[in-house]
Amino acid sequence: MRLAILSDIHGNIHALTSVKRFLNEHAITQVIVLGDLVGYGASPGPVIDFVRREGWTCSLGSSDARVAFDMQRSERRGVADTVLAWTAQTLAPEQMDFLRRLPAGGRTNTPVGRLRYFHGSPYDLDQRIDLMGQEREMEALAEQLGARVVVAGGTHVPFVRHVAETTFIDPGSVGLSLNHEPGADVVILELQGLRPKVSLHKVPYDYHSAAFDIMAWSLPPVIAEVIKTGKMG
Repeated sequence: MRLAILSDIHGNIHALTSVKRFLNEHAITQVIVLGDLVGYGASPGPVIDFVRREGWTCSLGSSDARVAFDMQRSERRGVADTVLAWTAQTLAPEQMDFLRRLPAGGRTNTPVGRLRYFHGSPYDLDQRIDLMGQEREMEALAEQLGARVVVAGGTHVPFVRHVAETTFIDPGSVGLSLNHEPGADVVILELQGLRPKVSLHKVPYDYHSAAFDIMAWSLPPVIAEVIKTGKMG
């Protein structure tokens, strides 16, 4: 069983289409998307349509929730708020409905045991699991979730850690990676034997076009710089 894990696409259709071509070369059994289809990028509608058309398993992200359930702040206080307000005005009703129907997370049984996936934390989309936390805390979380593989998005930085019998994974970000290298982050899981084989991939794409779209829609220029550099500031 071979799974692809994607997260934080953030309206970047250029990155997403390149990832799709990459996945076509790897005989993927299932694709799981950890949410944040929208926010930051200039193509939220096309990204939603793409994911829906592919029929990929997808959970709700914090940016998705803020747009779909009108949870934006009344005053625009930052870059994210500016783009989310613009996104809410841009999406079609059926695209909003798609976001509203997304579950907060999910689980699937695999040959190595149960896999749990979600954006942020299992209880709050805006929180983040400390994957560098103490081993006893990680073991307790794994036991609480009843999982041998725990996959959480939201940090935009790929990370893998094995604690006892459980593998913890953050797949990074397809559309707004922050690990100091431009490109789209993808995780592929080979689920067989006693422990999954985890491979982290940086998929190249035309990030200059993605940055151009930001400027063309008069979105905050800092987003274009992050897309081109893979780092904030």
